[in-house]
Amino acid sequence: MKFSSSLKFNAIADWWDEYIAYDALKKYIYQLEKQQVNHEQIVPTDVETGERSSLLGGHDVSATDAAFIPLLDQELRKIVFFFEMQEKDLFEELEELEEAVSKQEEADLTGSGRYADFSDDDEDDDDSISRSPDARKHYASTSRPRRKGTTGDRRQSLSSNEDYDASTSRAHSRNPMAYMRNSISTANGADPSIWTSRSDYAYDTRLLFKRRITNLYIQFTNLKSYVELNYSGFRKIIKKYDKVTYSELKDRYLHNVVEKSHPFEASTKDRLNHGIATLIDLYAKCVTRGDRSLAKEQLKLNQRENIAWERDTVWRQMIGRERRGEGTEIMEGATLVKEEEPSVVKVKTPIGPFKLTQRKIRLILAIIMFSILINVPFVVGVEANNTIAILTFCTVLWATEAIPLFVTSMFVPLLLILFRCIRKETEHGEFERLLPHDATKYVFSIMFSPTIMLLIGGFTISSALSKTNIDRVIFTRVLYFAGSKPKTVLLAFMFVSCFASMLISNVAAPTLCFTLIRPILRTLPPKSTFAPCLILAIALAANIGGQSSPISSPQNLIAIGAMDPTLDWSKWFAVSLPVSAISIVLIWLLLLHSYDPARSPDGEGEIEIRAIRPTKESFTLRQYWVSFVCLVTIALWCVEHEIEEYVGDMGVIALIPIVAFFSTGVLKKDDFEKFAWSIVFLAMGGIALGKGVVSSGLFAVLDVLVRKALDGFSTYAVVLILSPIVLVISTFISHTIASVLLVPIAQEVGMHLPGKPTNLLIFITALICSTGMGMPVSGFPNQTAATQEDELGTLYLTNMDFLKNGVPASIIATLVVSTVGYALMKLVG
Repeated sequence: MKFSSSLKFNAIADWWDEYIAYDALKKYIYQLEKQQVNHEQIVPTDVETGERSSLLGGHDVSATDAAFIPLLDQELRKIVFFFEMQEKDLFEELEELEEAVSKQEEADLTGSGRYADFSDDDEDDDDSISRSPDARKHYASTSRPRRKGTTGDRRQSLSSNEDYDASTSRAHSRNPMAYMRNSISTANGADPSIWTSRSDYAYDTRLLFKRRITNLYIQFTNLKSYVELNYSGFRKIIKKYDKVTYSELKDRYLHNVVEKSHPFEASTKDRLNHGIATLIDLYAKCVTRGDRSLAKEQLKLNQRENIAWERDTVWRQMIGRERRGEGTEIMEGATLVKEEEPSVVKVKTPIGPFKLTQRKIRLILAIIMFSILINVPFVVGVEANNTIAILTFCTVLWATEAIPLFVTSMFVPLLLILFRCIRKETEHGEFERLLPHDATKYVFSIMFSPTIMLLIGGFTISSALSKTNIDRVIFTRVLYFAGSKPKTVLLAFMFVSCFASMLISNVAAPTLCFTLIRPILRTLPPKSTFAPCLILAIALAANIGGQSSPISSPQNLIAIGAMDPTLDWSKWFAVSLPVSAISIVLIWLLLLHSYDPARSPDGEGEIEIRAIRPTKESFTLRQYWVSFVCLVTIALWCVEHEIEEYVGDMGVIALIPIVAFFSTGVLKKDDFEKFAWSIVFLAMGGIALGKGVVSSGLFAVLDVLVRKALDGFSTYAVVLILSPIVLVISTFISHTIASVLLVPIAQEVGMHLPGKPTNLLIFITALICSTGMGMPVSGFPNQTAATQEDELGTLYLTNMDFLKNGVPASIIATLVVSTVGYALMKLVG
């Protein structure tokens, strides 16, 4: 009896090498995108999957099929050749194994002279074969009873991960009657065999057969998986081909060619399944005393362990380290690990080195400033003085980002309560400071306001639109009509970016748009000005889109929360949509003048943009459901004032998409956990700070100062004074933080102007907060645009691009708000 000394092939590695031969097919599709077939233009536009783009009409499908099918045939021949070679080897080994089992049953139970049949190579190759101490001492001796209590030096691996006694005990627990019957038969001397004997030789023989059957079982199941994997590969690659060429090759080629090839025939699959079943029977006979279910379970366990072992490679461990933040380099495809901030001062201490970074210096300065302000009276009233210290402290932390923004927001309720800044008016018209217990209830009750619920509802709508792919379907259909002229494509993308920001927030919109333009950027000539122009245009339009709807950015929600009465959506749209449209057109003209994106890099003629083709797939029932819920929710928000006696507030309406999407399975618990909760807590801190300014009496102090400064100015003069202040602040700090700081000021100013135009000033402040886009750090869209790179790793945009175009664009948008926006606000009342 002879055993194989090693596996004949590494299944996982070899078969995967065969499978990735499909890269040749992908390269062919890429070549089709770069060429012309039958002198007809083939246009790459498949933005739906984020891969190489689609082909656009005018080509001969039969010609592309004629070129593509030979490549498929070539890959199929490789797979068939590899499969037939492995199939032949495996079934030959199975026959040898069955013959060896039969011969072993015919041999005597003592094993006299049988050990010599095993080669040295087999022994060296399998360190996992376990023997009793006596068997290792007497390698070729006859069997004798195993001594009780002998533990030996048992080593475990894939082939012997548990000893025979463990297997039989499990068989006992599963089928006690069969086990008892076998035990009684053995005790009575009824037909003892090598598979039931307790001799050293029988024990070692069973382990050797267990190893051989297990290895062969893993190879059979891997070969079966290889067939399934390659069939799936053919199906997906031809489906992709059909999608980009409008062909109908998939069903025809799969049924007529692939399924008639030897590896994919039903008879071949049946033969593989029969071989696997034979191995299970052999394992049951040789190892588990006839218990087939236990044999099947143990073989599958070994298969899973083998897969886990194959996957536990060096690259997997490296990715795990990067995800835990232990890596020192940035790996593409893993979590981005930021480099540690360099230290300004490094001091050695008994407990280790202390590094003083710029962030820590900013934090220390903020704490020093807070300590001075809290102890030196700058304004009348302890509560007001403490509040101005808290306001200054949080403003410095927000502006410098010494700590995360949302953590600074959490300082607000903490400090307001600890320093007892909250007060209430008594029956006699006087004010008294609230005790910490009462102040806690007040602060936390105002933090989770209807405005916060509106923000969460906006996140829910955004997540549902993205998850069901509605946003991509809508925007690709809009871009389809843009044509191929650079000027038109640029304007179309700007409106799409603005609309996406309005619909799914100005955080997700630029990311989506930058995904849509990748196929276009790949086809542009080198050093084309259209690429940086398009990227910057998307970022600027996304910032403008941040002012278009109440849920497109947190600053709008903060403004709505400060308005009294609350502005409904219809009036917001009546002002914001014309303002946004005019701003985008003017910025578009600015970019055309600055970049001249249609000009070819060589100065001869104009470039032509490859058109984008919308997806052919129709809406699913889930997409219709999401669209219906979103439209109903937005419609109710627009008429909230008319139905206020029934719904109470817009925050209640925001519960509709949350209940509708999470209860029907459109969104899952994981989607809820992925919401931008840092923004939610940032807004909650801003609301608490605004209420603290009012409750502490600081609001009244500012009222006197502002009234003196603006005494005699008209409402429009105040708008012209306030606009540049808001623009400068929102350019250098977060738009949300700018609204947190400036909305209360606008509210206070409006309270003491003729006619009390409080809502008007708050509205203008919120809209101008979104126009601060002159720097790379001015808002998330700019930050995303500043990181876009070409295929060589070169950034498309520089700081000069933002200064030359972002600053003028900010000024233009601010002027539109303070002129056209002001007129519309007066018009709608």
